[in-house]
Amino acid sequence: MAKKKLSRKELLKNTDEFLTLSEKVVIYVKEHMGQVRWVGIGLAVIAVAYISIWGYMKHTNQKGQAAYNVAYDALAQNFQGENANKENIKKSEGLFEAVIRDYGMSKAADLALAQVGHAKFTNKQYDAAIDYYKEFGAKASDNEAYETLNLLALAACHEAKGAMKEAAEILDGIVEAPDNPFRENAMLNLERIYRLNNQPEKADKILKTFAKEYGNSPFFPMVKARI
Repeated sequence: MAKKKLSRKELLKNTDEFLTLSEKVVIYVKEHMGQVRWVGIGLAVIAVAYISIWGYMKHTNQKGQAAYNVAYDALAQNFQGENANKENIKKSEGLFEAVIRDYGMSKAADLALAQVGHAKFTNKQYDAAIDYYKEFGAKASDNEAYETLNLLALAACHEAKGAMKEAAEILDGIVEAPDNPFRENAMLNLERIYRLNNQPEKADKILKTFAKEYGNSPFFPMVKARI
């Protein structure tokens, strides 16, 4: 009795040592040409979209950085000598705000947040400065140096407002991190705030801890003289 001839689909269902993986792929492609074509088109669209987004982000970062540099140069000039007045600082602030507005997806826009905060702090707009510093802090959480400098700026804003408790809490968080590179600075600021807030015992404790842990610090002679 003659054996029944197996169809190609049946061959694919059974294990055949002579049917290699590449042959299976060829057969599948032939039988599903329409689907494969659409998958290929889909992958091509994704690739084009990725390249377009990458190119746009690169362009945005370059333009944003250029605008940031212009704003920073203006800020540096407006903080010197007779130029250091409220009106000129406001102009510099506007340039940084333009970076945030026009190039919001750029890395420079993130840094511009801190610069606007600094300008507002200088013009004694402490609540507005805090808002900008907080927004920058959320974006800088993966960079310890930026994050700590931002916390120091926030503490300065609260101190300037007279909110000593809030300032002390921020600084204490830095002091509690023994490996933080800005810990010395935070300790000295915290000591000052304790004294301003009529907490001399806590201030003295900070100085003694500083003297014990930072004997090689350039601030050590000053601290030692105040103990």
